[in-house]
Amino acid sequence: MPTPLDEKTRSIILATVPALKAHGLAITEEMYKRLLARPEIRDLFNQSHQRDLEQPKALALAVLAYAQHINDLGRLGGMVERIAEKHVGLNILPEHYPFVADALLGAIGHVLGSAATPEIVEAWGKAYWFLADVLIGREKQIYDEHEQAPGGWKGWRAFTVRSRRQETPEIVSFDLVPADGGALFRHKAGQYLSFRLDIPGHGSQRRNYSISSSPGADHYRITVRRHELGLVSPWLHESVREGDTLLAANPAGDFFLDESASGPVVLLTAGVGLTPIVSMLGELCGTKAGRAIRYVHGADSRELAVFVPEITALAADNVLSADFFYARDTGVDEETGKGVTRHAGRISTEWLRATVDPTATYYICGPESFMQDMIGTLRDAGLPAAQIRYEIFGSASNPDLVL
Repeated sequence: MPTPLDEKTRSIILATVPALKAHGLAITEEMYKRLLARPEIRDLFNQSHQRDLEQPKALALAVLAYAQHINDLGRLGGMVERIAEKHVGLNILPEHYPFVADALLGAIGHVLGSAATPEIVEAWGKAYWFLADVLIGREKQIYDEHEQAPGGWKGWRAFTVRSRRQETPEIVSFDLVPADGGALFRHKAGQYLSFRLDIPGHGSQRRNYSISSSPGADHYRITVRRHELGLVSPWLHESVREGDTLLAANPAGDFFLDESASGPVVLLTAGVGLTPIVSMLGELCGTKAGRAIRYVHGADSRELAVFVPEITALAADNVLSADFFYARDTGVDEETGKGVTRHAGRISTEWLRATVDPTATYYICGPESFMQDMIGTLRDAGLPAAQIRYEIFGSASNPDLVL
């Protein structure tokens, strides 16, 4: 464990909070500008998150949270674990950290100008390397655990597309198996795969896709929605076929099913946010834990909702109850089969408030605004943090979702 920061350093960091509130985004934008100018670093990042400022916003919030809680870093445990898991998925290594230090400290000096005194820059240098050492240590643990586990590997591993299925007009699933014919690492239900993709005309790209297959299967399944303005998802839809090869890192992510828990489970999703949840559902059904399961999903229309037949079949077998919300459906709520109810419109905070189960653990995934509404409603209902689990697609750019 790194040596704790001294009181003087912590006092200086805390004193910079107002400046971070005012200039944090400008600092992280400048930091990424410097960092991404280096070819050896640029390819580690999802460039789309730079164009829409998602990653600079997320980092600005993380830096601010770090400064605000510098005297109580235990509160940041969840954030640190999330960052470490993302770094492992992207194969971030100790030798990458000095580049980030130079970019961050340089950006602080550039944006704050004369206000960035030598004492402030020195304090932030110490604070950065304290956190970096924590992350490097945790990441080494995860790398070692993966490499030593049955079917685990280090770095990038080639996977063959065994099959692909057009689930809806906008969503395709790919079943991936190890190209070397070896064993497959058992992921935790809810985790994702990070891919290194070489796209003609665009070079190396990094993307994360949740594993939608159940742990213990002989393959990993990813279920990808096409984003017309995106780069990678249209390429996957149009160009990747059976027999093609993709490079992936070990499964990663801190959003996964707590197998030690008991009591009811509510799986609450919207759009393609169902992908990690479907893996959790497979695990719950496979373990036959006997827990009450409620599956709640929102989509624009029935045509665009994926895995509906599978969920409906589980409801018919009394495995779960399901609620499907269709935003473009103008009909009234109605039963569509045993254990299944169809609702017109989107999943609303009013509906959730009226149906909250105080004994259940909620697993939530979907667009950021959806998650903010759902999580806020559950918090207002008095559910403790341990019963509210959620996944953030991309980078967390909302302060309510960072910690």
